[in-house]
Formats: sequence, structure tokens, C-alpha cells
Amino acid sequence: MKHMTAQHVRDADLCVVGLGPTGRALAHRAGLAGLSVVAVDPRPERVWGPTYGCWVDELPGWLPDRVVASRIAAPTVWTTRPLRIDRPYGVLSKAILREALPLDGVTVLTGRAASVGGHRVELADGSSVTAAAVVDARGLPAPGTRPTAAAHGIFVDAELAAPMVADDSGLLLDWRPDNGAGPDEPPSFLYAVPVGDGTVIFEETSLGLGGGVPQRELRRRTMNRLAVHGVRLRGDERAETAHYPLDQPPPTAVSGARSAAAIPFGSRGGMMHPCTGYSVAASLALVDTAVDALRAGRDPVAALWPWQARLVYWMRTRGLHGMGRLTAGQAIAMFEAFFTATGRQQRALLSAHDDYAALGAALFLTVARTWPFRWRYDLVGWTNRRRWSGYYAAHPIGGPGSQPVLDPVLPDDRGVGR
Repeated sequence: MKHMTAQHVRDADLCVVGLGPTGRALAHRAGLAGLSVVAVDPRPERVWGPTYGCWVDELPGWLPDRVVASRIAAPTVWTTRPLRIDRPYGVLSKAILREALPLDGVTVLTGRAASVGGHRVELADGSSVTAAAVVDARGLPAPGTRPTAAAHGIFVDAELAAPMVADDSGLLLDWRPDNGAGPDEPPSFLYAVPVGDGTVIFEETSLGLGGGVPQRELRRRTMNRLAVHGVRLRGDERAETAHYPLDQPPPTAVSGARSAAAIPFGSRGGMMHPCTGYSVAASLALVDTAVDALRAGRDPVAALWPWQARLVYWMRTRGLHGMGRLTAGQAIAMFEAFFTATGRQQRALLSAHDDYAALGAALFLTVARTWPFRWRYDLVGWTNRRRWSGYYAAHPIGGPGSQPVLDPVLPDDRGVGR
């Protein structure tokens, strides 16, 4: 890895803007494939912040097994009952993932991209890079009022977390009514898994709500759950927040290596799953598809997004908008219906990039099995399409019916506006 200033860089085959996990993976694999690669990032040595989880079978075969820091053979989904999902789930080690993606031979520029075009990147210091193709892997901007994934996580020592999550277990979706939210408030669920460093993350999560549930409310709900289950905190636990849009579309067919626009990749390039908020494993799995297209002089966008994959994305966005208007009771019924689907149908929604037939069956059967019958109208958008629109602008912290909880970090301040 060569650190240089932009004015010393010749034309490259590929310029990658953004060195998060997906941008770094793309630069790494392109370099191994023999392309001359320049990578641009304002802090290329930074430690990645978020916790990255995935289904283990989503990861590409070229990654070593050791990148999975914590492995759960059969995680649990709680609806009205515990449902065991017989599919291994893992949390990635950020340090080992980074180590597995060396940038040997890649020219790394420390700087902020001021403009990113299809063949030229202008840096904020006035210098520039030219390349046969430019990939924009910088991630997503703030969601505003778009359908949002919002989460607040607290890292708890494993021995303190034992009442809820043991070393070999994990809760992917816990819809039990333990978070103190009332039935007339936007719903959220708990995600709780060991992360491989002796701690368990307890993360209250909201998917699909326009603008997302505010962080203070999500933390309050997380604290309520921990208190209900007898998990006592020391008060100095680390926290993690997430707040990003879920409806970033795939790039249009006119973008690509010969276009005036850069090739978006990763979450910026439509690889953020609209229904789950996951993107890293799916993006890693598609890195070689993009690299192979670049090496062959073909359009990477066409290779990454055939019509089957675009149809899958569109169907998943129907699911996203459906989730964003449900009550907690309706969400529980919907997830219970979904997790009665076959393994292939579950994978079609959760993971598969282009299995449109199985995904169509999964979505149809989920609606058909949701009960009571009248709730199906909300799920497909015939009723209550804007149920939660403007909710948090009109309600104080905690909302009607929620219960206060003693929080050593955020004091109970019911009645204070958001």
C-alpha cells in the first residue's frame, strides 16, 4: 500500500472512493486481478465503527473463516413464541476483516473527494485522479424523512448478559413486549448477539419508519428490556448508534464504466437490503462480479444488476414500505407468517440477489398467512399508508403509555421535547 498525494498519481485502471469494508474489498480484489488501483479516503487507517453481522453462507469463499468473530449455529426469532432459524449467523471481526483485505500495490490517497465523476475524482485540496473507471463506495447520506433503519446498541459483558443471551445463542428479532413502548407507538424489536470480544450487543432496532425512531427513545427501550430480564449494567458500557436510509435504489442502466457518472457500489449502489438494513456481506459477495466486468471491459452495472436482481430489489422495497406502516402487533403477526416459509423462500427475501420466483412466493405467502385478515390491508398499503407520519414531531419523549427507566447515561427526562 503506497500512500501518496494525488498530483503524483498517473492514470489508473480504477479509482475507488471510500475505504469502508466494501470499498476496501473492491480495491483489494481489483489489485489482485492485475488492475492498477488508486483509493481515496479522508481517513484510510480509521477503525470501522459499526458492528457487521451476516448469514455466514453469504460471505464469499475467498475470505478466510477467521473473519467471523462470533458464530451462532441457530439464532432465535421471538414472535409470539421462540422460532429457531437453522442457518448459521455470524458477527464479523472488523480487525481481521481489514487484515484479510490488504492493499498491496494499491495507491492510497488521504483526502476528501470534492467531486466524483466517471473518470475523474477532484480532491478537496485541488488535486485530482483520473482513471478508466471510478467506483463510489462512500456510503449513504443522512436519511431525512426516507424509510430508515435506526438502532441503539449497548455492549454488555457476557456474564452480565447471560440472563438473556448465552455464548452460543443470539436473538435476531425479539418482538416480546418488554421495551416499554405502548401499542399506539411506532414498533421496534431487539437484536442481541455476542460480538466475539467478550461482550453482547443489545440493540433496539426500528426498520422502515420515515426518519426512524429517535436515538433517545431507542436507548430507553433497550434499557427497559434489560431491566425486565434482570440484566444489570455497570454504567460505563459502550454504545453504538445507527441511522441510515433503506431505500437507496440500484444505479440506472446508463451508468457504468463508459458513463460520465461514477459507478456506485455497496450501500450507495443499491446493495443495502431494503427490508433488513444489511449490506456488507452482499457487497463482498458481488465484488468479483464488478472486478471481472472491469477487467473484461464490460459495464459493471449491467453485470451487477440484471433484470432479475432489479426485480428482487423492487419486491423488497414493497416489503420495506409494508413494514414501515405496521403496529407492533401487526409486525409480530407478519414475521411469524414469514418464518413459516421454506428455507429457500426465507433466503430469497433475506439474502439471494436474484431469486425473484422464490421471493414472490415468500411475499405472497407472508401476506396470505398474516392474521387477523384485516391486517393484510395495512401490509399491502390499502389502509393506514401513513400511519406513523410525523409521529415524533407531535409526541414528547417516551410517547403515550411508555414507562420511565433509570438510565445511568441518559437520565429520565419524560416530557422534554425531541
